[in-house]
Parts: sequence; structure tokens; C-alpha cells
Amino acid sequence: MSLAPLNASPGLQIFPVLAILVSVLAWFWPEPFAIALPWISPLLALVMLAMGITLTLDDFRRLATRPAPVLAGLGLHYLIMPLAALGIARLLHLPPDLTAGMILTGSVASGTASTVMVYLSGGEVALSVTISACSTIVGVAMTPLLTWLYTSSTIPIDYGAMLLSIVEIVLLPVGLGLLLRHTVPTMITRVEPGLPILCMAAVIIIIGAIVSAVPDNTLTEAAPMILAVAMHNTTGLLGGYFGGRLLGFNEAVCRTLALEVGMQNSGLAATLARLYISSSAAIPAVFFSIWHNLSGSLLAGYWSRHPASLSTRQKHAAQHTSFSER
Repeated sequence: MSLAPLNASPGLQIFPVLAILVSVLAWFWPEPFAIALPWISPLLALVMLAMGITLTLDDFRRLATRPAPVLAGLGLHYLIMPLAALGIARLLHLPPDLTAGMILTGSVASGTASTVMVYLSGGEVALSVTISACSTIVGVAMTPLLTWLYTSSTIPIDYGAMLLSIVEIVLLPVGLGLLLRHTVPTMITRVEPGLPILCMAAVIIIIGAIVSAVPDNTLTEAAPMILAVAMHNTTGLLGGYFGGRLLGFNEAVCRTLALEVGMQNSGLAATLARLYISSSAAIPAVFFSIWHNLSGSLLAGYWSRHPASLSTRQKHAAQHTSFSER
């Protein structure tokens, strides 16, 4: 993966502010933002195309050369986040459509901003890229499967059509991005620096469009939804970090797992929720998009002031290896 997306961190810091501002404007003045409603899926496909452009085949080969942390990240992500969404929604007695939206948000792949947060936090960037890439591909099947598993008894959803949409919005654009990177690398090198800002603008437009279509009576659910999203994100961050600890990984890997598990592709969740559940069901994903960038930035800032260090056992092993190579 190119490190160009990591240079977007200053812009990423203001993303929560822009997302909140656009959400408020779209709520009180929906007409201009509603113009973008037919463009939600193409805009998200553009984001996924940009993600594919930043990937290389080595990002996927890392699964074979270093499978343990990658598989741990995938397992923790798709185990913790959907279950946490279901449990929190029931605990707070959320209505069925918001519960389904929560579960869908918990069932999508890792967030596209997670690698930047991992970079800022002193985690393992290469590992983050591989987990995000594999999570995106695995999510083509896992997202509709997990959504069906946890919502089929409460709300009707066309899961087959959802799967086809994910293929169109995620798999094909990512594949095209990979192809472009390997066939026209010179052109990609020229456009790549502008991709992070382009993606951020696309997600902001998606948020504004989705909020503009939300019914007025959904405002009464704002407070419990903010609480639910905060609990959901926190559960993922803690589950990823301490799950890594239980599995014996070092601090840098645990930080990477925390952010890969706790951050979601909320743009995809919001798009699918609006297409296959209701406009209200997209609200959890919209709130999550704002919240996880805010919490991720704060956590990355804290960790950046406390560099990851090797455990005593790992230091001893490293010293022993160094000595044996002399």
C-alpha cells in the first residue's frame, strides 16, 4: 500500500466537525442535500475504488506470511461487532429498524480511516492494511450473512439483493482499483495524493444525503442512538485491544487490532441500511461515522504520546537473536 493516504491525517482530524456540521444542515435544510440521494451508491463505489488503488498484491500475500494477527483481526471484528450491536440495541430497547441498522453497522468491514489511526497511534501499518483489505473482501459474504443471522426474525430484508449490491459497490470497484494500480501505475501515482480528500468529500456528501431523508420523528431517538454508538465503538476498541492481549500479541499489534475491530465502514452500512431497511435504519451508521473518527483520533493521539514497546519476553528474544547473529 502507498503511504499517500496517511498524509490525509490533518484533514481527517476535522472530519468529525464537518460531518456534524453537514448533518445539522441536512436535518434543518434537507432539500439541497437530497439532490445527492441517487448518487449515494456511486459515491461509495468511488471511495472503494480509491481504496483499491492504494492496495497492492503484497497486502494480501501478508495473510500467508503472517496469518495469526490477520486472522485474529478478522475473527475479533466479525465476532465482536455484530454481537455487541445486538446486545446494546436490546439493552437500550431500540426499535426494530434502528436495531437492524446497528447490526448492519456491526457487520460491515473495517473502516477506511483505520489505517491512518493505526499510523498515528504507533501500531503496525502494514498489518492494518492487510486486515482492512481482507476484511473488505471477506465482508462481501459476511455482511449479508451476519445481518441475516441477527435480524431475520425481526425485520424483512432482501439479503440476496444486499449481497449483489455489496459486489457492485465494494468488490468490483476494489478489484478495478487493484487492476488500475498495476496497469497504469504512472497515472495512479499522479492522482493518488488527492484521493484521501476526495474520499472524505464523498463520505460527507453521503452523510448529508442520508440525513436529509430521515423522518422528523427520528429526532427523539438521537440521544439513545448516540449512547448506543458510543458503547458499540468502545466495545470494539476494548475487545480488539484486550483480545490481542489474550492471544499474546505485542503492544503495537494490540493497538492495530483495537482500531481495526472498533472502526467500521459506516458509509457502506448507511448506504445498505437505506437501500434495504429504511432511512431511519441508516442513522446508527451516520452517528457511528462521526463518533468513530472522533474517538479514533483521540485514542491515536493518546497512544502517539505513549509509544508501543516490546514486552520483557520479546525484548529478551530480540536480544538473544541479535547476539546469535553476531
